Amino acid sequence: MNRWLALLPLVVVAALFALFVGWSLKRDPAFKPDAMVGQPIPETVLPMLTGDTAGPGNLDLKTAGVGRPMLVNVFASWCAPCRIEHPKLLALKARGIAVVGVAYKDEPVATRAFLDELGDPYSMVLVDREGRAGLDLGISGVPETFAVDAMGRITAKQSGPLLNDADIDRLVASMQAPPRPAPGEKSH
Repeated sequence: MNRWLALLPLVVVAALFALFVGWSLKRDPAFKPDAMVGQPIPETVLPMLTGDTAGPGNLDLKTAGVGRPMLVNVFASWCAPCRIEHPKLLALKARGIAVVGVAYKDEPVATRAFLDELGDPYSMVLVDREGRAGLDLGISGVPETFAVDAMGRITAKQSGPLLNDADIDRLVASMQAPPRPAPGEKSH
C-alpha cells in the first residue's frame, strides 16, 4: 500500500503531462487573440520625445490623435524587425497618415539616433521606457501596430512588422469611420 502512495505523485504528474500534450496538439499556434480590438485605446500618459530626451511635455496616448484616425506603432531602436518595417512607415507618412510612435523600453538617445539614421515617420514619439504602454496595450513584442479611429477606439492590430501592402491597407481602412447619415436621413 505504501508503495502505491509513493507512486501517486508520479501518476498525477504523468496525467497532467498527458492533458497538456493533448491540449497543445489541438491548439492553433497561429491564433493570437487581439483583445484590445474594439476597445478604447488606453489612457496612458507618457513623455514626448524632445530631441534626444524624454519630456518635458507629457501626452496621453488616447489624445495623441487629436480626434483624428491614427496608427500607433510600438517600436524600439534595438528591434531588428522594426528596421525592416521602417520604409513602410515612411511611406505611410508620405501618404499623410498620422503614425504615433511609442518607443518601447528604449533610451531616448538611442531612439533619436535610430530616427536620425532611418528617417522619422512619426507625427510624434512617446517614450515608454518602463513598458507601461506596452502592458496597457497588451503587446507580445515589438513591433506592433494599432489602428485607432477618430473616436479613440482600436479597430485593428498588426503583430510583427508591417511588410506587405495588404496588411497596411487593412489597418488604414479599418480606422476610417463609416459614413454616417445626415440628420433626418435614413441609413441603408
